[in-house]
Amino acid sequence: MTQDELKALVGQAALAYVVPGTVVGVGTGSTVNCFIDALATMKGQIAGAVSSSVKSTERLQAHGITVLDANQVQSIPVYIDGADEIDHSGCMIKGGGAALTREKIVADLAEHFVCIADESKLVEVMGQFPLPVEVIPMAAAQVMRRFAQAYGGAATVRAGLVTDNGNVIVDVRGLKINEPLAMEAEVNQWPGVVTVGIFGRHRAKVCLLGTAQGVKTLSF
Repeated sequence: MTQDELKALVGQAALAYVVPGTVVGVGTGSTVNCFIDALATMKGQIAGAVSSSVKSTERLQAHGITVLDANQVQSIPVYIDGADEIDHSGCMIKGGGAALTREKIVADLAEHFVCIADESKLVEVMGQFPLPVEVIPMAAAQVMRRFAQAYGGAATVRAGLVTDNGNVIVDVRGLKINEPLAMEAEVNQWPGVVTVGIFGRHRAKVCLLGTAQGVKTLSF
């Protein structure tokens, strides 16, 4: 199966985790686009969606799905999103689509995080995918220097990109993230960092992994 076919497979499988009559959290990215398209088949059975990006909001609304602001809900049963990497404990690197801050906000509202991904995203140790960090622009150089000093990471500002929140993304290469919770807690304290793309505190409870043999369910 092609990567696109695997994405469509897990997007469809994620419908099993949508609780009828409730609001569903919806992430961002190409795999999530497949989920949004599948969700449209049961739009009459849900109360709406909370979206993590402008692009996902537009896609949801194009399907006639009501999108609620995060401030309008107190909690949601499930948040469904992809990952750039996921390890065997459910920790993830996210932010390849530059929506990591809003993704983390929606994940924080959710009782359960269901990750949908193809099998190429499952890794033993995270860090091969460049770690995205959303940064207030005036702090970008300072944050990049600190990554070099603290972790030996080579950081660059993602060219030509401004997040939905008006900030920049710093991508950090050359990392081995052996202790994701500790690194997440540390980097989030640095001045100018909005959030780091390590999802350790908001790790996945379930991962629906698209494989050549079909959808494999990992529980953490």
